[in-house]
Amino acid sequence: MPELRRILLTGGNSGIGFEAAALLCRAGHRLTLLCRDGTTAEEASRRMAEKAGSTNLSQIAPPQTAVCDLGDLESVRTCGAALLEAGTIIDTLVLNAGLQYAGSKEPRRTPQGFELSVGVNHLGHLLLAQLLTPALEAGSSPRLVVTASEVHDPTSAGGKVGRPAGLGDLSGLKAGEDACMVDGSTPFNAEKAYKDSKLCNVLFAREFQRRMEAQGQALPVIAWSPGLVIPPISSGGFWRYSRQSNELGQRLFALAARSILRISERVETAGALLAALATDDAYATPGFSYYSNRLLAPGRHRFEATSISAEAKDDALALQLWERSTTLVGAETTLPD
Repeated sequence: MPELRRILLTGGNSGIGFEAAALLCRAGHRLTLLCRDGTTAEEASRRMAEKAGSTNLSQIAPPQTAVCDLGDLESVRTCGAALLEAGTIIDTLVLNAGLQYAGSKEPRRTPQGFELSVGVNHLGHLLLAQLLTPALEAGSSPRLVVTASEVHDPTSAGGKVGRPAGLGDLSGLKAGEDACMVDGSTPFNAEKAYKDSKLCNVLFAREFQRRMEAQGQALPVIAWSPGLVIPPISSGGFWRYSRQSNELGQRLFALAARSILRISERVETAGALLAALATDDAYATPGFSYYSNRLLAPGRHRFEATSISAEAKDDALALQLWERSTTLVGAETTLPD
């Protein structure tokens, strides 16, 4: 049985993150959920109690919650400062939250003017991780888990659909109305923007691990793909922007993927995988690793260590992305070059 850990998790109010959080709480781990607002945090706690069969969380270890809107860098800074001031110690940091607004013809923006997919999925998480590095370093056998996606790889099944991920020279990684795509050269495409943000996740994870190792802190840094997971559209979370622009299309896609093609993974199964990545000794080996929940046949997946895309292996690109992103979010990283 894994030792009890202090776990901080983003995206725990819905989807994969919620399922993982419920399992972690029931197992007795000390869990902190970062939610985008107070209402979302209260709702997450209530639903977790219902899932555990208790209205007062008496049957499970109740999670703590904190407000952190990853789309607003000021909210991230406020949350990070408050957690550090409270003396928070993190054994496992799980960067799981994510959003996509598939079907949208126009880019959405964060309060700081970044395209929303990259702003939330990459920049918000990068700033949070940099702010909380001291809390992670103080943890017992610290570990970082980053939810990425197979779509970061243009050769994967999901990556082949539509425009492929590709960051180019990062010239579009800036704030402002003229910055829609990270590569700075292609027209806005919501699906590609999401793929690019997942590629950023993998590159960030690799560079974070390299820098921690350079300062003598050898820890497991795990990026992973849960496969095609389709939470209920009514649950919000991942879908909260997509359903505003293309709800009918999303419902038809979900029906086909789940019931006809049988290519999607159950959200409960993916949540169990995430909980294991955060706690199990099997994933405690120091260094960077990437796991994918690969589709072998309709209705059949296999979770295993796999290779990342050629672009995700680019050390120079990982360094450049880290440095440019750190400058954009105004972070003062404690990790050396």
